[in-house]
Amino acid sequence: MDIEKREEGDVIIVTVGEPRVDAAIAIDFKDWFLPLATAPQETVVIDMAKVEFLDSSGLGAIVAVLKALTPSGKSVALAGLSETVAKVFRLTRMDRVFTIFEDVGAALNARQTAK
Repeated sequence: MDIEKREEGDVIIVTVGEPRVDAAIAIDFKDWFLPLATAPQETVVIDMAKVEFLDSSGLGAIVAVLKALTPSGKSVALAGLSETVAKVFRLTRMDRVFTIFEDVGAALNARQTAK
């Protein structure tokens, strides 16, 4: 699975390099994020700019990531959603649950402004 992590201050940026987040990778996707619950950073930004397709299993995995990380005090934001992926979030009203930014830069700027 193509996922990369980098740290920028108190933010972990996770770049998803997979074109599809679907049933084929949903479990591994969710499990990849679990160790981040113990990371010292407060915020996790998931960069989904390369994701072209998201099915219900993939959406469920992203929701599971949110549920796994928020009890440890982490905030989870999404960035770079394609129109197709953004539509899934709008149709399921998950755009009301997640903080969504146009891109990673916007997410980092919002974090800096909030300080």
